[in-house]
Amino acid sequence: MNDEKVKKQKKVLPSTQANLPIAEIKDDVVVLKDGTLRAVLLTSSVNFSLKSEDEQNALISSYVSFLNSLDFPFQIVIQSRKLQIKPYIDNLRNLEKQQPNELLRVQIADYRSFVEELVEIGQIMAKHFYVVVPFDPLSNKRKIFFARFKEVITPALTVRLKEERFQKRKADMEVRLRQVVQGLDGMGLQVVQLDTQALIELYYSTYNPDIAFSEQLQSIDKLQIENI
Repeated sequence: MNDEKVKKQKKVLPSTQANLPIAEIKDDVVVLKDGTLRAVLLTSSVNFSLKSEDEQNALISSYVSFLNSLDFPFQIVIQSRKLQIKPYIDNLRNLEKQQPNELLRVQIADYRSFVEELVEIGQIMAKHFYVVVPFDPLSNKRKIFFARFKEVITPALTVRLKEERFQKRKADMEVRLRQVVQGLDGMGLQVVQLDTQALIELYYSTYNPDIAFSEQLQSIDKLQIENI
């Protein structure tokens, strides 16, 4: 009886997913629980200090023009992470095993040991630059009674409307994405939009930095997703 009382007294803690603002990630878009959308762009960087004075002024002018052309907010995120060298080391190890030439095999082994020691001693960090483009539609959050009653009676219709609403918002956000990409491209930056797999890996490594370094995330096709 005492064990049963103890079990009943134990509180069921919510999962980490329940505390995150993310509802789902699909079609290369992050859908938040408040209905807003986010797209993430991975960009290259520019060494501003190595530019000449004229190049610096031109770059500043391009950036100011880019900001003035936008009528919506966006977020710039810089992430520093310890360099994940394990895939590269594994590739070298495979090349070492497959190399028939003894001299080349020894050289690959020496190079692999050098890289492993260099990364371990130097704690080499990798920096990534992201631009987060949001879309926050103006919607009436207070539904009238008839609308709520209709959703209960016809749930299939509600699902279809939600998907249609998502596609409409995604199309509107893609207009913003093109505008941001053009502005960044005008400053000489290379820009790539993160797809669904890359978005999941980004948020996984962001919220689980220690685990993500030792345990890489599997492909989305192999992931088992639990609904809240």
